[in-house]
Amino acid sequence: MDELYTTHTESGHAHSYGSMKSDLMLRLKRIEGQVRGIERMVDEDRYCVDILVQISAIKNALHQVALALLESHTRGCVADAISSHNGGEQKIDELMDVIRKFTKG
Repeated sequence: MDELYTTHTESGHAHSYGSMKSDLMLRLKRIEGQVRGIERMVDEDRYCVDILVQISAIKNALHQVALALLESHTRGCVADAISSHNGGEQKIDELMDVIRKFTKG
């Protein structure tokens, strides 16, 4: 597997997002801050539309994190399973299940 996409954990399991982990963590911390901001807005009885705009921004930010993980998984784990002829069909089935859940709305 291409090391660009793989990081091994202590258990030996490979995660394809390893090279982007710091970026993902930064994005998630930013989202966490946005959620705390919405809590403050509700506590301060701010205008509903302003809160909804912030919720929309959080949804978009989470969507971008999910897309990055989805792409990394596809290019790393799924591609490796297919090219090594080791569980490719199962990885594709797993990927399709995730895509169905992700796009459910």
